[in-house]
Amino acid sequence: MKDVNSATQEQRNRPRFTLGRLPKRLQETFTRQKPAAQRLDPLGVDRIYRGDARALLPRIAPESVALSVWSPPYFVGKSYESHLSFEDWQSMLQDVIAEHFEIIKPGGFLVINIADILCFKDPSMPKVSAEAVDRRRSSITRGDVLRAMREHPEANRYQIAALLSCSEQTVDRRLNGNNIRGGKYDTQTRVKIVGGLVEQWALDAGFYPYDRRVWVKDAAWENSRWSTLSYRAVDEFEYLYFFWKPGITTVNRARLAPDEWKQWGARGVWEFPSVRVNDDHEAKFPPELPLRVIRLLSDPKETVLDCFMGSGTTALAALQTGRHFIGIELEEKSVRLAQASIARFQQNLF
Repeated sequence: MKDVNSATQEQRNRPRFTLGRLPKRLQETFTRQKPAAQRLDPLGVDRIYRGDARALLPRIAPESVALSVWSPPYFVGKSYESHLSFEDWQSMLQDVIAEHFEIIKPGGFLVINIADILCFKDPSMPKVSAEAVDRRRSSITRGDVLRAMREHPEANRYQIAALLSCSEQTVDRRLNGNNIRGGKYDTQTRVKIVGGLVEQWALDAGFYPYDRRVWVKDAAWENSRWSTLSYRAVDEFEYLYFFWKPGITTVNRARLAPDEWKQWGARGVWEFPSVRVNDDHEAKFPPELPLRVIRLLSDPKETVLDCFMGSGTTALAALQTGRHFIGIELEEKSVRLAQASIARFQQNLF
């Protein structure tokens, strides 16, 4: 492990952010002249805007947002992201992060909540990867099949199956490792670590990694049991990556009660349940997630941004804590859902 003092010295020696450090494409992002319509029609606070974040973020006033906290599409096959290829997904997130640098206040934060790995189909990955012996319905082993084939070299797979009193599929699975019915025809699912991608996109934009929190949530469920059919772990935690824009940062522990600071403000692991019922939106995060980030990293009356607003959870958390919000959401039905939730909250409040 690297010595803390040497790491600190290395950070001091690190060159400050300049446009010259960015790729040409991102230099153009920061230096291009905003269209007149964007300059004359900035996004106001306490509203949700429907549209692509890449188009609407440039309309937010420069250095007006104290905190941006959001959870992007995870590229796991949800309906709202089905139109994206993996390359499209990467390009979208990279552009969205880049557009944040101008609008975040110096010393402010960009916080991204995302799973630590991506899972997607990879045609290049070998299809034979596991043999779940404890789930077999037949006691026939690979050795039994090979022995029968040696004793009856002229027999085909169906005849071998008849000799062993099992199905042809069992013979095929023992020979080729296809342990799930139909699995031999499916493209394998692989994982890719996401943290390095997000970190690099933030660095390219001018932000610096500041911290990360681990949100321990409910594990994946199968038949009311925590379960996995392979050695891959059940899905029970996500990351919150904190990125800092260079500038003076207000550190005020009085934002939290003393017991809150001890229990989660200064702790790297946050544990609270996920949303149990996604009956109106398929990817909601619990209110506790944006509430903690907002209370920890911003002050009342400051502006909080969520450019993947979804059902409006971040907006409600901002209102509950006396902050302003700006929401951006691509899906029209989600915009209506968020607006209705905010209207109910305001009606109950007043």
